[in-house]
Amino acid sequence: MGEDGVRLNKFIAEAGVASRRAADRLIDEGRVSINGKIAVLGDKVCPGDKVCVDGKRIQKDDGGVVILAFNKPRGLTCTADPGDKDNVIDFINYPRRIFTIGRLDKDSEGLLLLTNDGDLANKIMRSRYGHEKEYVVTVDKDITKDFIRGMSGGVPIDENVVTRRCKVSEVDPRTFRIILKQGLNRQIRRMCEYFGYNVVQLVRVRVMNIELGTLRAGRFRDITKKEREDLTAALEKSVLEDKD
Repeated sequence: MGEDGVRLNKFIAEAGVASRRAADRLIDEGRVSINGKIAVLGDKVCPGDKVCVDGKRIQKDDGGVVILAFNKPRGLTCTADPGDKDNVIDFINYPRRIFTIGRLDKDSEGLLLLTNDGDLANKIMRSRYGHEKEYVVTVDKDITKDFIRGMSGGVPIDENVVTRRCKVSEVDPRTFRIILKQGLNRQIRRMCEYFGYNVVQLVRVRVMNIELGTLRAGRFRDITKKEREDLTAALEKSVLEDKD
């Protein structure tokens, strides 16, 4: 491909198909073609090139950046797979192509952000930036001070994985609030299980400066102008600090 083209993963992200990281996986799996030829990582897209994902042509979305806040009910899956009858994209049925920023597992609920901007998604999801995500969690037995202290201090959830220190506070005898700066698979559930607790309900209430608020389950909204401005400023600051 020509040197002046756009990197393929960036093109896919700007088309609203997936984040750059997810786009790399699509390319690596052989699901992307350029002008009928299976693409490889590092390929570039030039004006007039025909890019297809799973045989369907994609084009850059020039309608502006979409950022939605959605209150995901329990039971929906964070995928765009049409073969999954519970996929969140079909449930929302938004008129433009969007994808989730990160995930909430099927049994969890609360704030889920969706966008058509792959670069934005990457900046929010990069764990090294330490962006906050806040959850309210109900467990199956009374919380102790040792539990709060242990959850806060770093928990070994796998043979070679210890969670980062985090903020944990009691809400009521069986409910706590936790603020994470990382997003390991089923992290909170695995942390609780380490101390002998099972999660009854897990609700994400905030991602960075975006709050769930009073948004009803199953509903979505465009984030406000102020939320967008504050989010953009925080992401730009993270990138600058990362370069220092």
